[in-house]
Amino acid sequence: MDRIPTKADLQEWLAENPDATGLRDIARAFGLKGAARTELRRLLAEMEDEGLVERRRRRRGADRLPPVGVLRVTGPDDAGDLFAEPQDWEGTGRPPRILVAARATDPALGTGDRILAKLLPVRGEDHDYQARLMRKLDSGPRRVLGIYRVGSEGGRIVPIDRGADMEWRVPAADRMDARDGELVEAEQTGAPRLGLPRARVKAVLGDPSAPKAVSLIAIHQHGIPDEFPDAVLVEAEAMEPAGLGKREDLRDLPLITIDPSDARDHDDAVCAMRDTDPRNPGGFVVWAAIADVAHYVRPGSELDREARRRGNSTYFPDRVVPMLPERLSADLCSLHEGADRAVIAVRMVLDAHGRKIAHRFTRAAMRSHASLNYGQAQAAFDGRHDDATEPLSGMLADLYAAWKATVPARETRQPLDLDLPERKIVLSDEGKVVSVAFRERLDAHRLIEEFMIQANVAAAEELIERRSGLLFRVHEEPSPEKIEALREIAVNAGFTLAKGQVLHTRHLNALLAQAEGTPFDELINMSTLRAMTQAYYSPENYGHFGLSLRNYAHFTSPIRRYSDLIVHRALISAHRWPPDPRRDGLSGWDIDHLLETAQVISEAERRSMAAERDTTDRYLAAFLADRVGATFTGRIAGVARFGLFVKLDETGADGLVPIRSLGDEYFRHDAEAQTLTGEKSGQIIGLGQRVTVKLASAEPVTGGLLLELLEVEGATVARPRRTGRSRAAARKPAAARGAKAKARRRERQRR
Repeated sequence: MDRIPTKADLQEWLAENPDATGLRDIARAFGLKGAARTELRRLLAEMEDEGLVERRRRRRGADRLPPVGVLRVTGPDDAGDLFAEPQDWEGTGRPPRILVAARATDPALGTGDRILAKLLPVRGEDHDYQARLMRKLDSGPRRVLGIYRVGSEGGRIVPIDRGADMEWRVPAADRMDARDGELVEAEQTGAPRLGLPRARVKAVLGDPSAPKAVSLIAIHQHGIPDEFPDAVLVEAEAMEPAGLGKREDLRDLPLITIDPSDARDHDDAVCAMRDTDPRNPGGFVVWAAIADVAHYVRPGSELDREARRRGNSTYFPDRVVPMLPERLSADLCSLHEGADRAVIAVRMVLDAHGRKIAHRFTRAAMRSHASLNYGQAQAAFDGRHDDATEPLSGMLADLYAAWKATVPARETRQPLDLDLPERKIVLSDEGKVVSVAFRERLDAHRLIEEFMIQANVAAAEELIERRSGLLFRVHEEPSPEKIEALREIAVNAGFTLAKGQVLHTRHLNALLAQAEGTPFDELINMSTLRAMTQAYYSPENYGHFGLSLRNYAHFTSPIRRYSDLIVHRALISAHRWPPDPRRDGLSGWDIDHLLETAQVISEAERRSMAAERDTTDRYLAAFLADRVGATFTGRIAGVARFGLFVKLDETGADGLVPIRSLGDEYFRHDAEAQTLTGEKSGQIIGLGQRVTVKLASAEPVTGGLLLELLEVEGATVARPRRTGRSRAAARKPAAARGAKAKARRRERQRR
C-alpha cells in the first residue's frame, strides 16, 4: 500500500495503537515508503497543529543521525557550498544542517536530489555534520507547469509542455487556493504504481491567457532566476561611479554606441580613425571600449555569486531578466551618452587590407559622444546625417572605411556564412502581438559584429600570450554523421558537398552559395545550422569552427554574460592594473573553478535559449490564434515518422502536419532521404518542398501549431480513402498476413 491515509484513518489507528507514535511505526503500518513517508510527516504535523492528535513522543537519541543515511540536497549557500538534510527526520526542532563534502569524481548534485552518504559529526560554524557521497539515489522532485482543473476530489494539472501527455492529480489540501483555469507551478509528491502522479501546487501564476504571462511561463518552466536576493540589491545600490583615478583618459576620443532602437543596455562603444603611422599606409586604428563591470562585481561578492548563478541575461519580447541588477546594467555599467564611464578598452591597428597587425589593452575612462541606433548609423554611412551624426561625420566615415577594409580579410578567412533572418515580435503596451516581421540586416550590424569579433580575438590572444587562465568560446567542428546527413539533404536538393577531405567552413559556404536564390535556399541554411555542434565555454582552447578562428573568447558583453566578466578579470590580473588587481582581478577561486564555471554558464546559456525560443513560439501561436482556418504558404523544414514540420513564409513560425491528417494510406518514412512516400498514391513529400497549408489549431499556452496539408509544389494532396482493407491491414500488410496464417495453423491443430 502506498496511498496516504486520511486524517480520519490516522486518528483511528493512533487511538488503537497509543504506544506506537513514531513515524517509522505509522509508515510501516500503512506500507508507506520513500516520498510517501515525507507526505505522511507533513500530514501528521498538520494534525498536531490542528490539535487532532497529541504531539508525538520521540524515541531517545532521535536527534542523532546514524553513520550512514539518506539525505535530501537543499542546495548551495551564498558561498557555493552544497548542503543537505536528512530525508526522514524524526528529531525535535529543525533537522541538522549537513555540509556535502564533494569530491572531484562525484556526480553533479542539484537541489532536491536524494543521496546515500556517510555522515561525520563536526563542530562547524553553520553545520552539524559533514557528508561524503556514497551513491546518488535519484534526482529532485519533478516540477510541472500547467493549467489547474477542479475535480471532485481536489483537482488535476494539465501540463503546458507540448511533449507532456500525462496529467497530475492534486489533493484538495495541496491546491494552494488555485482556481479552475489558473496557471500553476507544482512539484511531485509521490509516484504511485497505478494512476496519475500526485503533485502539490507551489505557486499560483494567474491567468495563462494574459498577454504578459507568455514570458512568465518560460521563466518558471525553465527555472530562470528572475528575482534578485535582497543582499544583492543592497550591494548594487551601494555602488558609486568609478572615478578616473589612474585610468587612461579616453574621454576626448569620439567613442559612440550603436545598438538596436529598443536596447536595454549599452556595454560597448567604438570609434575609428586613419592611422598616421607612416609604417602603416592606408591603415586604420579602431577602438572598442567595454564597460568595466569587474570594477563593480568583484570575486566572492553577493553580486558575483548571483551573476555566476544566472550566467547571462535572458531576453524576451516584453521583458529582460538581467544578469545584474538595474543599478549596474542600466546605469553605472551602461555607456550612456555624455556620461563618464569606466571601461576596459582595446586599441586595434588594422593594415590597409583590414588585417589586425597590433593591439593594446588599457583600463580607462570614456565619455560616449552619441548613442545611435542601427538605422541612424546606416543612414550616416549612406550620407544621410541627422543632428546626432552630423558632428561625427568624419569619424563615422573612417569607421565605415575601416570595416570595408576588413571585408576581403573576412572573405579570405571564410567564416560560416549562414543567412537566417531574425524575427522581430512587436507588442502593444498591453503585451499583445501587433506584428511579426523579419529584422533588416544592415551594414551597420555587420560592422559592429566584425569589430566585436576582432576585440574578442585580441582578448584571447592577449591572455594566451600572458599565460593567463580564461574561458574560451568554443565551437567544435560537426561530427561526420551530421555532415553525412547534410550531404544527403544537399544531394536530394540537387547540390553537392565536398567529400573525402578535412572539412572547412569554405566547403559549407560553397554549398550555401549553390543554394542561394533557389527554392532550397532556406532549407540548406537551416540544415547547415542543424548540422553544427553547439558552442560552449571552456578553459581549454579548441577553436571556433563557425568563425574559422583559432583563438576566441567573449570579452565585449560583461553586463549580460558572465564569461566576459571572467575575461575582464583575467586582463586586470595579467596587466596588474590599478587600483588593486587582487580585489577585482581573477581570484584564486576563479582559477580553481574555471571548468566548473564554464559548465555552469554553458548550461545557463542553453536554458536561456530554450526559454527565448519557447516564448517566441507562444507569441506566434497567440498571433495566429485568430486566423484558424486561414491558408498559408510555407516550406517543409522537417520530416519525421509522425508528420511534417512546415515553416510558414509570413511569420517564420513552425507548425506540425500530423501524418494521420494525410488520409488513410500508409506513408513510408525514409530517414536518410527525409521523405514520406504514400504506399497507394506513390506521392513523395520531402524536405524543401513548397506547400500550402491550412491552420487547424493554434495553442498560445503551449506554442503549438497544427496544420493541414493542402498542396505540395502546387499540386493538390491526394487523400485515398479506405476500401475493403482495414487500417491495420493497410499499415502493416505483412503483420496482418502473418496473423491470418497463425490463426489458420491454430485451427488445423484443433482439428
